[in-house]
Amino acid sequence: MLRKRIFLPAVFILTVISQNSCKVSYSFTGASIPPEAKTFSVELFQNLASIVNPTLANYFTEELKNRFLSQTRLSPVSAFGDFAFSGQITQYDVSPMAIQGNEVAAQNRLTISVKVKFVNAIDPKQSFDKSFSQYAVFGSNQNFVQVEQALVREIVEKLVDDIFNAAASNW
Repeated sequence: MLRKRIFLPAVFILTVISQNSCKVSYSFTGASIPPEAKTFSVELFQNLASIVNPTLANYFTEELKNRFLSQTRLSPVSAFGDFAFSGQITQYDVSPMAIQGNEVAAQNRLTISVKVKFVNAIDPKQSFDKSFSQYAVFGSNQNFVQVEQALVREIVEKLVDDIFNAAASNW
C-alpha cells in the first residue's frame, strides 16, 4: 500500500515534466512543422521554360498555396512568411518514348520542372534551393491539346507533394 502511494504520484510528476519539456508538432499529413512557425508565403513562380503554358505559373503557385492552407495550421501572408517559397518553372517539354519498330513513338512524356527556393525562417538549416521534376505519359494516339490539362494537373500534384514533403517533413 505504501508503495502505491509513492509510485502513483511519482508517475504523475514524471509524466507532467516529460510533457512540458518536449514540444514536437505532429499531424496526420506527415508534416513536421515547428510550433513557432505561424505563416507561409508563396511568390508567383514565373514560367521561364522554352515552351510556355500560359496558365501553368498561376495554377502551380495556387496549388502550392492550397496545399499549405489545407494541410498545415500556417496562415498565408503576402511575403516573408516563416516558410517562404519562390522560384520558377524551368522546363515544360513533350518528348517521345517507347519508339516502335516503324520509328513512331507509342507514348509521349510531358515533363515539368521547377526550381524552388525555400526559406525556413525558424530553422535556416532546413532551407533549400533545388529543382524538382515530374512527368506524365500519354499515348501517341491521343491529341496533346485534349489531354494537356489533365496531364498538367497530375504533374503539378506530384510536384507539390514533393515540395511539401521536402519543406514540411523532416524524413
